[in-house]
Amino acid sequence: MRDLILTMAMSLDGFVCGPNGELDWIFNGDQEAIAWKVETVSSAGLHIMGSRTFKSMAGFWPTAAGPFAAPMNEIPKAVFSQQGASILEEAETGNWQDAYVASGDLREEIAQLKATGGKSIVAHGGAAFARSLIADDLVDEYRLMVYPIALGSGLPIFSGVTPLRRLELVSSKTFPKGTQAQVYRRA
Repeated sequence: MRDLILTMAMSLDGFVCGPNGELDWIFNGDQEAIAWKVETVSSAGLHIMGSRTFKSMAGFWPTAAGPFAAPMNEIPKAVFSQQGASILEEAETGNWQDAYVASGDLREEIAQLKATGGKSIVAHGGAAFARSLIADDLVDEYRLMVYPIALGSGLPIFSGVTPLRRLELVSSKTFPKGTQAQVYRRA
């Protein structure tokens, strides 16, 4: 059985983007932090995401260059969408057109993907998809990049978590520009 790893960037005050979806604060040019993130996405056997994230990534990665391009394009993807296979037609998918479309019950779909074995499943946000995974207690490991910035408001991923979730800090690494990678597993 393989693990589901949720990877997210977040502000010091717990937001994954600003109130209007702002993400510019994530791109601080810290090469060591970028290398850590590339290692995380490269270690996956499958990338999963919600439909909005899929649409934006499918339109970007097939023609992108840089350290993330190869793992984002070469590793299989699954998109979670109630639209079914039509999500592939709507998105400009390039070489992402072979993505698996999961449109059933989230818990059942994740259980099926975990049961296939192989390398870990890496889940990419957005906030709504991450909250769904967290709410259903499907995440085995959290790999959070915490940036030294307070946004004051925005989209959180841990709001409304019930019951209480205890996590164990597995590792923590601080990068030159103050960003911290924190890895947590279920306690």
